[in-house]
Amino acid sequence: MLHKLYYWIMSFAGHRHALWVLTIVSFAESSFFPIPPDPLYMAMILGNREKAWSLAIICTLSSVIGGVLGYYIGYALFETFGMWIVEAYGLEERFVQLQHSFQKWGFWIVALKGLTPIPYKIVTITSGVAELNLSTFILASIVARGFRFFSLALLLWHFGPSIKNYIEKNLVLVTIGGMSVLILGFLVVKYLW
Repeated sequence: MLHKLYYWIMSFAGHRHALWVLTIVSFAESSFFPIPPDPLYMAMILGNREKAWSLAIICTLSSVIGGVLGYYIGYALFETFGMWIVEAYGLEERFVQLQHSFQKWGFWIVALKGLTPIPYKIVTITSGVAELNLSTFILASIVARGFRFFSLALLLWHFGPSIKNYIEKNLVLVTIGGMSVLILGFLVVKYLW
């Protein structure tokens, strides 16, 4: 079953609408959607390494724009939509702690947390609630998301064929590793952050 899903993602990466889907998922993941764009992003780069840099630009820009939506949710819609998102992740207590940290370290929190497996939407919504300067938020988001997507693009561009072979040979291990990182991000936010 896992191999079928892998080959479906790889085949979809070449679909004519894949770029739009990647853009939408990257945008939505920064503000409300729980699934990151990484599997499709990686498949698209592995399918055509020459597009690595343009895909990195698209993911960075759509993620930052989605982050602005997350900021707006925190700034203007927190009592309705924003709190629902925070509660859906079970992060009410951590959210309050993070909000206090933003007063002093806002830029660095956005820049550093945007690199981790911690759900970026929590950072974007908190930025809006804390009323972090919007320009500071956008700059920190460009740094964080740009570094994340361009680093991954560089790795996949440089090691593409060998990474693809490794993934295909060790699909279960790679899937477990990826899911573990995602779950670890949620646990870090919930219990340590």
